[in-house]
Formats: sequence, C-alpha cells, structure tokens
Amino acid sequence: MARVTSGRRAEWSGGAGPFPLECDECARTYRPVPHPRSPHVTVTPAEAATRAAQLLARPATINGLTVPNRIAMAPMTRMFSPGGVPGEDVVSYYSRRAAAGVGLIVTEGTYVGHDSAGQSDRVPRFHGEEQLAGWAKVAEAVHAAGGTIVPQLWHIGMVRKAGEQPFPDAPAVGPSGLRIGEDEPTGRAMTQRDLDDVIGAFAESAAAAERIGFDGVEIHGAHGYLVDQFLWSGTNRRTDAYGGDPVARTRFAAEIVAAVRETVSADFPVIFRYSQWKQEAYDARLAETPEELEAILTPLASAGVDAFHASTRRYWLPEFEDSDLNLAGWTKKLTGKAAITVGSVGLDGDFNRAFQGEGAPVGSLDNLLDRLERDEFDLVAVGRALLHDPRWAQKVLDGRFDELAPYDAASLKTLS
Repeated sequence: MARVTSGRRAEWSGGAGPFPLECDECARTYRPVPHPRSPHVTVTPAEAATRAAQLLARPATINGLTVPNRIAMAPMTRMFSPGGVPGEDVVSYYSRRAAAGVGLIVTEGTYVGHDSAGQSDRVPRFHGEEQLAGWAKVAEAVHAAGGTIVPQLWHIGMVRKAGEQPFPDAPAVGPSGLRIGEDEPTGRAMTQRDLDDVIGAFAESAAAAERIGFDGVEIHGAHGYLVDQFLWSGTNRRTDAYGGDPVARTRFAAEIVAAVRETVSADFPVIFRYSQWKQEAYDARLAETPEELEAILTPLASAGVDAFHASTRRYWLPEFEDSDLNLAGWTKKLTGKAAITVGSVGLDGDFNRAFQGEGAPVGSLDNLLDRLERDEFDLVAVGRALLHDPRWAQKVLDGRFDELAPYDAASLKTLS
C-alpha cells in the first residue's frame, strides 16, 4: 500500500481539551546536550546543513506506507471545524505543509463516534457523512501535494464536563469515573457495554479512514485522555479484568488496537500515541523502569501496533537512569517497532507560555540529529515550529537554518 507521489522525494525506510493547541510540545528552557563529537571538531554551517538534509531526507516504511522523509507534523488541536466538519481552510492548512516538505501529517485529534468522546463542537469529528466528506478532501489535497496523512482518533473520557458540546446530554465516562487529581468519582465508571461501544467506535473510524483515502490511523493513548486513563493507576481503580497491574490496565487499549487491526487492511498502518505525563499531572509516569514500560508496550505491539508515537515535553531528556535514551528510543529498543519522537523540536522556550500568549526562539537541532543518526527513533514530530511556519520542513531539508523564525503565539489564532 505504499503511496509515493511523483514530484516529491521518496524517502524513509525502516489534541487538547479546551485549549487551542494540544500540549504535545511542552518544554522548559532548552539547554542542549553537548554534542558527542570531539569538541575540537569545527562544523561549518554548510556541513551542518548537509548533515541535517542527509539524516532527515531519508524515506521509511510503516507497515505498507512509504513516508517521504523523517519529518512528521505533530497533532495539534486547532478548533477551526464548526459542527465538527473540516472546511476548505483546514484543507489548505494541512496541504500547505505537505507541499512544503512534511513527510507525514498526523492530524489534530478527531472525535470518534461516541457521544461522550468530546467537549467542543469546533473540534473535528471522524464520523458522520458531512464530517468524513470534509476529511476526504483533506487527504486528497495532502496526497496531491506529495505528503502522507493519518487522522488521530480521540476520546477524551473524564476530561469532559457535564453539558459540554457536541452532545451536551452525554455523561463523562472513564475507567473509574475519576478525573486526574480526584479521589471521588464525578463521572461514570464504564460498563462492559460502554467499553464495547468505544472499541467499536475506534474501529469504525479507522475503517472510515481507509475508505476515504487516508494512509493509516493514530490512536490517541496519551496525555490523560480516555485510553491513557485506563493505562494509568491514578485514574484506573478497577478491580475487573481492565484494572490492577500494568498489563491488565493495558487490556482496553490493546482491545482497541486489535479491533482496529481487524477492521482495516493488513498493510494499513496503525500508530499508537502514548505518554508518561498527563495534561494536569506533568510528573505522572506510567513506568518507572524499562521493565515496566516493556510490560505496557508489549501487549499493544502484539495487538497490532506498527509504530509508537512517544510523546514527551522535551525530547532531549533521558527517560530512565543510566541511559541517554529518550522515551522514543526506549520504545524502539523494547518493541522493535518504528518510533516517533516529539517534544519542543526546533524551539528554545517554555511551551506553557504559549497559552499565555508568549513566543519561543529558534532552538538547535544538533541533539536531535545526533539521536537520529544513532537510530534511536525513526520519525521526528514537529509541533509549534510547523504551526508558526508552514515551510519549516523545507527550510530545514534545504539547510536554510538562517530563515527559521521564532514561534509567535499569534499563530494559534489562525490556520495560516
């Protein structure tokens, strides 16, 4: 099922809550890790540009999909789809970035077909005739521009509050009815019927994605939303087969993956996004050791995940003691699956300030390229830098680092 569009290099082998932008790229001030090469080696700007192009402009495969290069667009909730329908401005927003060098676009989070899945009528949905027709136009335009694209399928679970759109009568549901930081339930603990309905909704949206021309799907299992609420002991207090030890807490996510895998073609890529941190608990951790992480990821890989999108706030930070590997690096090492890294790529600044209207200066890519050169991960997801500058990928691939611009939070206000 490899899709390679002419006119574009064939390369690579191998969303949030009420906020206007999903907190994928959170970061405190960037202090680059020292370059591993000898300090006596001087690298000229031209050599640095050549190195970046050589490392990033390589193709890769995720199952049956050929991705043109190593640059992915991170999912970022934008809330520009009234009625859950992506319009022509959304079509242009994504295709503009594909035309300017982004190899793989992961769309903003899109609600699956379950009434409790969302909390805004301006976030796109991945169910319904009008909504899917809008998404079909997005996929067609991205392919025409030479890129590849997958939708991120999303259920927010207990992040939802009573009365919120698009279905105000729907209750907030989760593994135990708990919000992050709560000791007493304020929502409904999911019944077996609820679980089956949500699993079916993910599978139906995945089937729709393949039917209307997308290149794969990403299941949102990160940041404290529904799937992650099952994975994390802080929100999963169940005593049945879906709660308890880390492997049992993985069951719901694995059943979603298996249902999606069964619904789509064998070569249709299934990506799973996960994180240690949560929207309202940045210090939360699913796993304290590589062994605990392996116990969580192995059932997901066995269920049919082709690639893992390991979400961190700062990609350059080691995940565990006694190793420089970041979360994506450990993910690839433990599972053997393709891994996508993310977290303040290309910027030097605090992501949290973006919500307060502050920008961020351009950051070095040296540490990122060092890790990519060591084959720690396969794809690099870029968030704010691409949101602000649609041509960021092409500038980096061409070595035009002097043209990279600081992030301006005003970018959140438009689909430029």
